[in-house]
Amino acid sequence: MALKLAISGKGGVGKSTIAGVFAHLAVADGFRVLAIDADPDANLAAALGMSEAQRRRIVPLAERRALIEQRTGAKVRQYGQVFKLNPDVADIAEKESTEFRGVHLLVLGAIESGGSGCACPESVLLRSLLMDVVLYKEDCVILDFEAGLEHLGRATAQGVDLMLVVVEPGRRSIETAGNICRMASEIGIGRVAIVGNKVRNENDRVFLEVSLAAEDYLGGLSFSETICRADRENLALVDIMEAPLAAQFREVWEKVKARIAR
Repeated sequence: MALKLAISGKGGVGKSTIAGVFAHLAVADGFRVLAIDADPDANLAAALGMSEAQRRRIVPLAERRALIEQRTGAKVRQYGQVFKLNPDVADIAEKESTEFRGVHLLVLGAIESGGSGCACPESVLLRSLLMDVVLYKEDCVILDFEAGLEHLGRATAQGVDLMLVVVEPGRRSIETAGNICRMASEIGIGRVAIVGNKVRNENDRVFLEVSLAAEDYLGGLSFSETICRADRENLALVDIMEAPLAAQFREVWEKVKARIAR
């Protein structure tokens, strides 16, 4: 089945870590996986376990000036131009992604010109690309977003099967999650679920269960020093995490698939 999952949350909550593990689990389940890093503070390549040398070779699409100008017919960072609002992007995911252990990774990068949602060639290309992969590709697509959803237009949002919001056991994280859920609803994402992360003890677990609606909450992932080790040593967390944490990730992943399937 096609599966389109968007993951968002307050900065530092661990959404890239979760997206990376889910991408590897999806490959293990037989999916063809396209992972898209739509967070300007791009960390998904590291979360997947790519080495520093491999990550340095990745050029974000927003910085691919020649590609942007070829597809949109406009010069980057020049004003007063006419450019294509529906550039041809159908081949970009296949041609420009970096393959790592069965996961095809695209890094979007930050738009440096204009403001949020600017009508610039870079923004038009990225939005068109997201629309193409979400609405028309028959893959498992995992989107790693920042707390805002600037890249995600209304038409594209309707193709997302589930928005998964990652929260920590803290009031500010819960409030950010509420804002993300509101934004998701406003742009047409019909299904939202929440997963807790960095749960250290029973107090954290109870706090999340009390603070979140039971029908939206898929469960919590425990804090683990193994996650810090994976980051320090450029390792794929899925390869080294202890059995209890692996079981928690698998349980949440299965709940995500079940939500989407029904």
